[in-house]
Amino acid sequence: MAGSTTNISIRMDSDLKAQADRLFGELGMNLTTAFNIFVRQSLREGRIPFEVSLNQPTSETAAAMLEAERIAKDSAVKGYTDLDELFAELKA
Repeated sequence: MAGSTTNISIRMDSDLKAQADRLFGELGMNLTTAFNIFVRQSLREGRIPFEVSLNQPTSETAAAMLEAERIAKDSAVKGYTDLDELFAELKA
């Protein structure tokens, strides 16, 4: 590293830290290196280097959305424009 270094203390859920340690270990680095990469990329871009959003669906929701798209495009799947017809078939 260029120049002097300093220590930073970060509080993190212990399970989250263990998961991060495993992931970064598989990538050949430790948490300190990963954090330094994050900070350097943030400085390079002048922002957090990824989107931070509350609008991201969970993996389960994303899978359901993909399935809904597939079903909507499948000509073998019957569609309904009338709720009464749909409910009548559901009751049958």
